[in-house]
Amino acid sequence: MMDALPEAQAIPEAIRLLEGKYLTFGLGDEEYGINILQVREIIGELPITAVPQTPPYVRGVTNLRGKIIPVVDLRLRFGMAAALAGLETCIIVVEVHHTLIGVVVDQVSEVLLIHARDIEPTPALGAQRDAASIMGIAKVKGRVMMLLQIEEVLGGKEFVFVQS
Repeated sequence: MMDALPEAQAIPEAIRLLEGKYLTFGLGDEEYGINILQVREIIGELPITAVPQTPPYVRGVTNLRGKIIPVVDLRLRFGMAAALAGLETCIIVVEVHHTLIGVVVDQVSEVLLIHARDIEPTPALGAQRDAASIMGIAKVKGRVMMLLQIEEVLGGKEFVFVQS
């Protein structure tokens, strides 16, 4: 009779690598997580200056303590309807390819340690580009949360980074 594999061996390496701390946030009724190592800070909404001829999801740029950073509305980036800023609307400043970028979210929830056993691979979703931006799906506290590959979300060919 063959013994069952230990749980750690049953989890694929790609999923085990996703285990870690994530900053969780909401957009509408959906929950997402970004690896905490990519988050630099969370700030309230700041004045944003529109930049002509940018995609609709690029809100523009803002002055963060003397540094100009681009700001992306994640609702629009994900094809959701625009929403008016609420009391909990904030900007998560992330670092992608040595560049600071602000992402507008409806609310920040908490920092969670997500274990590999609670992560499943991203199912085939049809759109290759969109699927690449989701590293995995986490089941935490009875909720389903998409773990974002923020470089893929923000690093498409259509988005030009302002270099630091």
